[in-house]
Amino acid sequence: MNDNTPEKLTNQIAVQSLIYKEARAHSGLSAQMTIHAIRRVCANRKTAKQKGRPVKGFVPTSATYDSRTFTFKEADWMVSLTMLKGREKFKLHIGNYQKHLLQGQAPKSSTLVKRNDGSFYLNIQLESEPPAIPDTDNVLGIDLGRTDLVCTSKGEKFSGKQITQTRDRYSRVRASLQHKASKGTRSTRRRARQILQRLSGRERRFQAWLNHTISYRLTHSAKASNQAIALEDLTGIRERTNELPRSKTERRQSNSWAFYQLRQFLTYKGIKFGVDVRIIDPRYTSKTCHCCKVIGNRQGKKFECLNLKCGWVGDADENGANNIATLGVIVNNPRGSEV
Repeated sequence: MNDNTPEKLTNQIAVQSLIYKEARAHSGLSAQMTIHAIRRVCANRKTAKQKGRPVKGFVPTSATYDSRTFTFKEADWMVSLTMLKGREKFKLHIGNYQKHLLQGQAPKSSTLVKRNDGSFYLNIQLESEPPAIPDTDNVLGIDLGRTDLVCTSKGEKFSGKQITQTRDRYSRVRASLQHKASKGTRSTRRRARQILQRLSGRERRFQAWLNHTISYRLTHSAKASNQAIALEDLTGIRERTNELPRSKTERRQSNSWAFYQLRQFLTYKGIKFGVDVRIIDPRYTSKTCHCCKVIGNRQGKKFECLNLKCGWVGDADENGANNIATLGVIVNNPRGSEV
């Protein structure tokens, strides 16, 4: 495609008019599959252009299917796909969870993916209408941290001890393997690089699993109590904290936070289950007393209100979560000045 179309051309209709016949004759794809292939190439070109990266080539690792080229039959759990030599049927090897999701559905699109080990997976897309999000002033505040990954305004906490220990262990193993990858024999270096790549995926999957578990429990807790969820907008926190003088270990632990991923999981689960997720300004949420709204003194996990008439003392994260809950109500009910 790069040789037959201008490098900066990303419009699908324009590209299709230039190379459709040639692309179909060269690839042997059906008309609809050829159109899908051109659409995906244009989308990838557009993404690369937005990120300022050159397009070096395209690897055929997946194919998009729609209602004309894909059919699902629940009766025998089979799918029919348009291949190079016509339609072919395949038995779905899926578990009860996937069968539960597909039961009674009529999916109209899917993506055939080739994995690195040569196996093929079919990702079937399901369409559904999300439930209506109720209007409520009852808000569950969520404070994010490192000692406790999550602390809610109800006092529920998710400790960060397990993820910290896991990251520290992987860090020690990586340091050892990186030394071997640069100082060992040729076979040792190759093996060390392979293990490093595998460890990277394992740590990333563990973090995603933990964030999925936390976001699921928080969303269902809010749904059961007819609550909205409020959490801080921590965009740019990594850059701000890196400006502080800290040790190498502190910097590594801080940079390994996955709060944005947790926010993404909460957002899409909120849409799925009908829970409103509100993002609030994080300024002074950890320094203000949630009882009297006076700036207090925070030392680690302890917060002490400096107002003599209040004098509240307790968990700093719980105090922050209550402030976030209060701001979550204000965000949903903006008001002008009152006379």
